[in-house]
Amino acid sequence: MKELIKKNLEVKDKLNYELHKTVDSYESTFLSNPISLRLCSSFFVILPIFVQAPWVRLEPISALCFTFIIILGALVVYKRQPNKCFIVSSLLLGLSGSWLGGCLFWGWLSPFPILHIPVEAVVFPLALIGLGTNWKIGSSFYISSLFGTAVTDITIFLIGIMDQWKQVITADSETAPLILKKTSENLIQIKSLSIIFLVALLLWFIAKEIFDSATINTTNGKALLVSSYVIQTTLIVDGIFIVLAILQPTFSGLV
Repeated sequence: MKELIKKNLEVKDKLNYELHKTVDSYESTFLSNPISLRLCSSFFVILPIFVQAPWVRLEPISALCFTFIIILGALVVYKRQPNKCFIVSSLLLGLSGSWLGGCLFWGWLSPFPILHIPVEAVVFPLALIGLGTNWKIGSSFYISSLFGTAVTDITIFLIGIMDQWKQVITADSETAPLILKKTSENLIQIKSLSIIFLVALLLWFIAKEIFDSATINTTNGKALLVSSYVIQTTLIVDGIFIVLAILQPTFSGLV
C-alpha cells in the first residue's frame, strides 16, 4: 500500500511539473518581457488603423485576402520556432481575427454602423475557445480589441453622432467635410465631453485592474498583460482621433 501511494504521488508530482513547465515554457522567448510585449501589442492595434483602413477602402478584396497571409505567417513562424516565437505567432493569429472583421465591415458594410460589432465579432466564438488553450495570448488580443471597438461605438452612440457616421460614409467629397464639421461641433458640447471623459476613465480603470492582476511569468499572465496593453492603446488612439476631430474634422477616423 505504501509503495502504491508513493508511486501515485510521484506520478502526480510529475504531472504537476509538466503542467507548470507548459505554462511557463515561454518565459525566455521573444516578447517575454513587458516592454517588448507592450510595443508589439500596441503596434498590432495601430497597424489596422494606418494600413488596413485606407487599403480596404481602395481594394477590399485584396485586403481581405491578406488575412490569410497573416494566418500563414503565424503558422510558419510557429513551425520554424515553436518555442522562441510562440507569442508572436499567437498575437498574429489574434490580429488576423481583427483584420478579417475589419475588412468585412469597412469593405462592404460600412454604411450600416449597427452591423459594426457583429461583423467584427465574426471569430469571437473561436477566440473564446482559444482562451482555454495555449493560444490564449492571441485570443486575449482579439477579444480586448473587440471590447475597445465596442466601447468606442457605444460612446459614439451616447454622444449622438452615430447618424453622422452613415452620412459621412455615403456623402460625396464636397458634402462630407460639412458633416464632419457639424460632428466636431457636437463633440465640444458639455454632455459629449462628459460622456467621453467618463468612458475614458472607465477604460483606464479596467486596463489598470487587469494590469495589476497580471504577471509576465506565465502564459495566463502574458494574456492579461496583452489585454491591458490593447485597452490602453485603444484609449490613446481614440483620444488622438477625438482631438483631431475637434481641431481638424477631416482627419477623423471616418475618412
